[in-house]
Amino acid sequence: MPRKRVLLTGFDPFGGQAVNPSWMAVAALHGTTVAGHEVIGAQVPTVFGAALQAMRDLLRQHKPTLVLATGQAGGRAAISLERVAINVNDARIPDNSGAQPVDTPVVPGGPAAYFTRLPIKAMLTELQLRGIHAEVSQTAGTFVCNHLFYGLMHELETDPALRDVRAGLIHVPWLPEQGQPSMPLAELVEGLKACIECALATGHDIVRQAGALN
Repeated sequence: MPRKRVLLTGFDPFGGQAVNPSWMAVAALHGTTVAGHEVIGAQVPTVFGAALQAMRDLLRQHKPTLVLATGQAGGRAAISLERVAINVNDARIPDNSGAQPVDTPVVPGGPAAYFTRLPIKAMLTELQLRGIHAEVSQTAGTFVCNHLFYGLMHELETDPALRDVRAGLIHVPWLPEQGQPSMPLAELVEGLKACIECALATGHDIVRQAGALN
């Protein structure tokens, strides 16, 4: 029987930062087993084009059933479960290769947007029940995180071999040493593990009723 795998990706540091909490949290989970699935952690470059090619290679190498791409979102105070990826590259700062695309498509001729395949409302509830600050985010920005998110979802939609893979993007806050607001690394790791467990256990997302957790 083929091994069941979860693919986690995080980015290398960018924008003058010495660390990237997305990669540090992913590295902490690499090689562990969650809900009977082997966790494969991989670092992708904060570079337009190269990040997406790295993701394509990882998908074909590991054949995961679940993919959680993670990225850093400085200025956010919570783990952000991204709802939608848009077909736009619009970089406020250069990537790690010096490229700074403006108003270009991630995939020429592709749809305007893709929705996540993750059960983000169920994941939100699970994180909040554990006391971890979390939110559903309506924008993944237009930098390399969104570029990778859109490209990942496009791969899943257009490659028949990947049609059943669940995937999406999660943004994490800075670590305390990077500035405020922030979240300790141990809490980020716990949060990502909870997201994996919930995504593997949830067949259909939940709809929260009025008065539920906000």
